[in-house]
Amino acid sequence: MTLKLVIGNKNYSSWSMRPWLALRAGNIPFEEAVIPLYTGAADKQRILDVSRSGKVPILVDGDVTVWDSLAIIEYIAERFPEKRLWPEHPADRAHARSVCAEMHSGFAALRNECGMNLHRPVGAIELSADARANVARIEEIWGECRDRHAQSGPFLFGDFGAADAMFAPVVHRFRTYAVAVTKETQRYMETMMAFPAFAEWTKAGLAETMVIEKFEAV
Repeated sequence: MTLKLVIGNKNYSSWSMRPWLALRAGNIPFEEAVIPLYTGAADKQRILDVSRSGKVPILVDGDVTVWDSLAIIEYIAERFPEKRLWPEHPADRAHARSVCAEMHSGFAALRNECGMNLHRPVGAIELSADARANVARIEEIWGECRDRHAQSGPFLFGDFGAADAMFAPVVHRFRTYAVAVTKETQRYMETMMAFPAFAEWTKAGLAETMVIEKFEAV
């Protein structure tokens, strides 16, 4: 049975992007179902009909339903271990899980001040001290991962994996808001933006025409 991934608008939905990339990068067949966000009670009910969380993304695998981006990625990794979404070595795997969990639960200032919006013209804004600290911490994470795994490939842990999927929306945020970053960070961003699955999502997001006003404030 083909997996079904329920997602929101590709232009805005950073949480949807994460498991979508993990599936597409692993060449795992899945059906994509887009339910536009913030369009009223009918679409909200469509999401609730799939998961009582009322949020996307949601993965449906037969009689198994998984919601939350990181939980979906964990499920995919267990369901398709040959795709190696997590590093093989236990210490590296623990490191990858740690940085994914930090991304999942942290960086609130950056999220709030630099919402994902692929249509937004590229341009810098004045970031708060907290957001600048978020940027510095993300660069620290990326730099440490790349220092450790540069010989294995161009992604955070060598090959594309769960950590890259979890941090992918940050690449868009840094680009869209012209965040000043190091050359090393820029190289990683360029690697991600050239990655076929990342480019496919971006192209589809840019092709969307729906505007959600609450995400257009910045």
